[in-house]
Amino acid sequence: MYVAVKGGEKAIENAHRWLSEKRRGNTDLKSIELKQISEQLFLSVSRVMAEGSLYDKELASLAIKQSSGDLIEAIFLLRAYRTTLPRFGYSKGIETDNMICSRRISATYKDLPGGQILGPTYDYTHRLLDFKLIAEEEVHNSKEVEIDNIEKLSRVSEYLNKDDLIKRENNTSKQPKDLTREPLELPADRSLRLQSLTRSDEGFLLGMAYSTQRGYGRNHPFVGELRIGIVDVFFEISELGIEIEIGEIEITECETVNQFMGSKKEPPQFTRGYGLVFGQSERKAISMALVDRALQWKELGEENQNAPAQDEEFVLYHGDNIQATGFVEHIKLPHYVDFQSELELIRKIRKDAQKSEK
Repeated sequence: MYVAVKGGEKAIENAHRWLSEKRRGNTDLKSIELKQISEQLFLSVSRVMAEGSLYDKELASLAIKQSSGDLIEAIFLLRAYRTTLPRFGYSKGIETDNMICSRRISATYKDLPGGQILGPTYDYTHRLLDFKLIAEEEVHNSKEVEIDNIEKLSRVSEYLNKDDLIKRENNTSKQPKDLTREPLELPADRSLRLQSLTRSDEGFLLGMAYSTQRGYGRNHPFVGELRIGIVDVFFEISELGIEIEIGEIEITECETVNQFMGSKKEPPQFTRGYGLVFGQSERKAISMALVDRALQWKELGEENQNAPAQDEEFVLYHGDNIQATGFVEHIKLPHYVDFQSELELIRKIRKDAQKSEK
């Protein structure tokens, strides 16, 4: 495409070599290992897996190391690798009711069967720099925290379901489209919207969620339940007529409870927003749930306030950080011919304008 560029191959090779040296850093220091990234930067690993649409902690750690910690670049690397993998089939839908929770909280009910499980979170820290980490020893013998509560935990929404106070979800046996295999088409049904949101950039989604709370969409939610934990993944072997467990994954799931004053289609009740992402990523899951609820205005017969978070095309097309990165960063590439043509155009316009003033 950029035929005007010549003789840049050597310069590009040198740029790659310099980048490799810059990524390695001071060679007197030990190179960071993938296991260190996976274990100690697990929140970054979770984001890369979620937005890269591939659950593999080792590969996500490799992508973070290769990208020098640039998470969007790491997500790009993981998605690119994902396209090379063979597709054998689809796993069964995961049963989040059977999640072994390391964290489970609710902002709607204080006393829950099974209790509130605070889990590993920064929510209760003081946000003060911990200078003890500078002199942290290499080996720690701290006792590992055990998860005592492994029984099935009932959902908060079940309490509202009993009194018919929350809109029930319409379960369907229809096979949802696969956004990783087919291009996004609008209008999109909810399953496709949720796929897109879980791959969306966390910062973009957070901004959209925040806008709904500030009045751009009239979305004031309660966190009905937020869960982080492990779920089993099953695969059906149709030839043998059996299901086998192929592994387990960590996920974050959020279900919000939103007030709904009713419409011509629906009576006054509570409605839900839903978010589910790979790994521990509760900010993303909550944001996803808020935006999911905002995008349901048409199904619920609500008034469209023309809020950004209610605009399906705006949200779904602009949330993908890989597409956004491609469009934004491509302007760094040479546009010499284009600029020269615009330069000549501006000169001509100025010249004509000066003539008309005389």
